[in-house]
Amino acid sequence: MSTAGTPAGSGAPGAAAAGPRLATDSLVTALAPAVWGSTYLVTTELLPPDRPLLAATARALPAGLILVALGRTLPRGVWWGRALVLGVLNIGAFFYFLFLAAYHLPGGVAALVGSVQPMFVLLLSVLLLGDRIKAVHVVACLLGAAGVGLLVLQPDAGLDAVGVAGGLLAAGSMACGIVLTKRWGRPEGVGLLTFTGWQLAVGGLVLTPVTLLAEGLPAAVTGANLAGFAYLGGVGALFAYAVWFRGVERLPALAVSFLGFISPLAATALGYLVLDQTLGPLQMVGAVAVLAAVFVAQPRPARRRAADAARHPSVTSPDSLDDATSRPVTPGRGHEH
Repeated sequence: MSTAGTPAGSGAPGAAAAGPRLATDSLVTALAPAVWGSTYLVTTELLPPDRPLLAATARALPAGLILVALGRTLPRGVWWGRALVLGVLNIGAFFYFLFLAAYHLPGGVAALVGSVQPMFVLLLSVLLLGDRIKAVHVVACLLGAAGVGLLVLQPDAGLDAVGVAGGLLAAGSMACGIVLTKRWGRPEGVGLLTFTGWQLAVGGLVLTPVTLLAEGLPAAVTGANLAGFAYLGGVGALFAYAVWFRGVERLPALAVSFLGFISPLAATALGYLVLDQTLGPLQMVGAVAVLAAVFVAQPRPARRRAADAARHPSVTSPDSLDDATSRPVTPGRGHEH
């Protein structure tokens, strides 16, 4: 994988700064799943009932078209196909299968099924990015899934084959989107917001006919509905996905995937704070387990490489990470073009 060159003589200071920079990137990226965790609250309190596909389309399409119009740049060459693939995987197919699972499964079961996403990312990263599976990765996957189960799973939760299949396909779709975004990077000269707009627009266009055929349009729209749609489109899509794709560029694919565990954690916290839902001891343990899994999976600079940088500043990049992670992708520079 290509990465940007490092100026001679900048080894040790750059390596020392890598830790805070990585921590900042992880925290900024975590804002996206935290925002997505508020989707349940906004949907139940502000949107028309029983119209999940309409919510998904309204979340993606307007924001995508606005970003494309502002960026005034369309894909070229091979990027027409790549934008279509990424838009379907990250937005269109993901939303469709996510809501299919939501229709057929209790929320806790759907979240638990979706928690297999980091495992998919782990396997795909080995195949497509050349990453290695380490024990810490497997432990973090199992710890995160167990934490989500304790956090959201209820004793009377039932299983449904269609719902489980939808949840697994949603997790697989997003996992493929994360890894391919990491592999391809984004085109030279194309800004992050424009790149985000391409995917949101494609996803929204794919969802539009499905929405019209399956649900149609509501007979009336209230002010509260409009406020909910505006939040989902502006904050839940335009802001959150721009932050998310920024993180995919700068962090290892697996680390980004684990940040998705914050979504059910945020949903649980908002339910407690806003809807007066209760939190039991097992849910508290689950929350701690989720946070521990996210922390374990985040990249850290290798101390040994930092020391090597001090001795050989001309050959060591300040962006070096430990052997358990991948180096960040520079915009326009993926694993292949």
